Formats: sequence, C-alpha cells, structure tokens
Amino acid sequence: MPPKTLTKAEEQIMQVLWSVGKGFSRDILEALPQPKPHQNTVGTILKILQDKGFVGANLVGRNHEYYPVVSKEEYSKSSLKSFAKSYFDGSFSNMVSFFVKEKSLSVEELEKLLQQIKKQKK
Repeated sequence: MPPKTLTKAEEQIMQVLWSVGKGFSRDILEALPQPKPHQNTVGTILKILQDKGFVGANLVGRNHEYYPVVSKEEYSKSSLKSFAKSYFDGSFSNMVSFFVKEKSLSVEELEKLLQQIKKQKK
C-alpha cells in the first residue's frame, strides 16, 4: 500500500521519528523546533499518524513509545512521484529540466547525477 500524504505538522513529527528512530511523545516534543506545539497536539498528531499507518507504538509502562512504520525513503519516493505527477505531467525529466532552468540544479550537479545513474546500471 503506498503511503498517504502527510500534513506539514505530521511530516514535522515524522522527521523527528525518522531521525531518532523511536521515542515517547515528550521526547518528540523536545526535538521539535520552536515554537513548540502543545503536548496534547503532539499526542493527537501521533494518533492520526498511527491511524494513517505511518507510526506504530509499544506500551512501555503507562506510556507509548512511538516508532516509524513507513521509512523516510519510502515516503520520499511516493511524495516525489506524486509531485512529478501533479506538477510535471508525471515526467521526472520535465522536473529536472525545470530545476536546471531555475538554476536550482547546476550542469555540474546534473553531470554527477548522470554518473551515479550510469554506475547503478552496471
């Protein structure tokens, strides 16, 4: 099942979980940047992430320890495909051309990417 999309707040919490691997809601709250949301907000978002299938939890004593179920790589891949489909007619070459045109990607960086692709095909 491909992952669903995340809101900005959900993605922010997932970034913390992907970084730390697992943690309690207070640990996740502590790792979030300022301004920090209320602890209840973090708990609600974690519940939503569980319902969406992004996060799992183990009961440790009376607290839940949360961990990512969907990897960052899996979510990134799905998000990029969705982004390319929505904005570039599903064409990654159109997307790369856009970044080159906007000077977000230099010719040198593009050449390095081509070298990496050639190495992976061997």
